Amino acid sequence: MKTQVRLPLTLSAIVLSLSLGACASMSHREVSTMVGTAVGGVVGAAATGGSTVGTVGGAVAGGMIGNELGKKRR
Repeated sequence: MKTQVRLPLTLSAIVLSLSLGACASMSHREVSTMVGTAVGGVVGAAATGGSTVGTVGGAVAGGMIGNELGKKRR
């Protein structure tokens, strides 16, 4: 049973590490947009009980907010 839990966690950690490495050459604005999209998607999913429309809507709204905040910081 513990193997079934450890494998997805290990794979998730590997994928997260590789994806963060890809962000090294991104501008601050791009990183802000990406973080906003991820946070917005999670919040949208939580607020709507996991519906697809809520998740996508939250991700779009979060990405737009992150993009705007990324423009203002220099």
